[in-house]
Amino acid sequence: MSAEIPLLKVENFGLEFRTRSGVVHALEGLNLAIRKGETVGLVGESGSGKSVLSFAMLGISDAAARVTGGSAWFGGLDLLKAGESDLAEIRGREISMIFQNPRTALNPIRRVGAQIEDVLKRHAAVRSADLRARAVEALRSVNIPDPERRYAAYPFELSGGMCQRVMIALALACGPALLIADEPTTGLDVTTQAGIMDLIAERARASGMATLFITHDLALAAEHCDRIIVMHAGHIVEAAPRRELFAAPRHPYTAQLIRATPAAGSLLEGLSAIPGNLPDLRRRDLPSCRFRERCERASSACDAPLPRIDAEALSGVACWHPLAVVAEAA
Repeated sequence: MSAEIPLLKVENFGLEFRTRSGVVHALEGLNLAIRKGETVGLVGESGSGKSVLSFAMLGISDAAARVTGGSAWFGGLDLLKAGESDLAEIRGREISMIFQNPRTALNPIRRVGAQIEDVLKRHAAVRSADLRARAVEALRSVNIPDPERRYAAYPFELSGGMCQRVMIALALACGPALLIADEPTTGLDVTTQAGIMDLIAERARASGMATLFITHDLALAAEHCDRIIVMHAGHIVEAAPRRELFAAPRHPYTAQLIRATPAAGSLLEGLSAIPGNLPDLRRRDLPSCRFRERCERASSACDAPLPRIDAEALSGVACWHPLAVVAEAA
């Protein structure tokens, strides 16, 4: 366990959605911590609850969402119990987010420069006379060519990669301590994707900013993250430093994710799909381990409540039948 005080510490967090078709048990018993300056990858299949978790931290969950328990401490504030005014002060200044689709996240009828100015006025107390120069500099800092001209552009006039850079400029304008990047390279070509990830990493190194990188792309997480947290169906099933996780995955789900991830120079024949589907989270009879019905190692022992991963532990696995580590297998 690290002696360093986490920047963000989430303990026993649960969240559900009340819908017409039933209660969706979206998140259950989540424990995690993020430290200053580290990049943490949150990975798992689509529908695992990765984005739901990030929205809850910022208080922007769907109206049907209800927190069922737990805490999320950021500094001296529990984000789950904070009022809207406190969260509004933190959003954009202390914690910023890059959303999956920048074209829908940006205001389509407002020039991008004005949108950056809005953030600066709200959180950075910049003088009116300096707003334009600061907004142009924010665009320049994310390698947008001809930032003076782009300042006056509308989002629909920019490419997808350019819109994503504008989103990054917005997110970093006030120097946040924590950046949440939710699938920041969705829909981008490989070259643009690499540029976006390198840009985020460069800014994080320069400022000591922590980054929570949400993705279903395990290969991308392997390239850019210090530590990886694996989610399945609203549970955190494994956490480990990047090298440790890929050298010796402990949870059967993590091992299957790795086998299903293409690697440079690999053949399609070497890939294997994860069997089955995510469980219906509206079920009243959800098993203690939500991976049980897809797992070849399952037994009656899996009926017991899962072992929990300590929030501040650098590694851990929530499984009664974990895979052997390399040292044990040798």
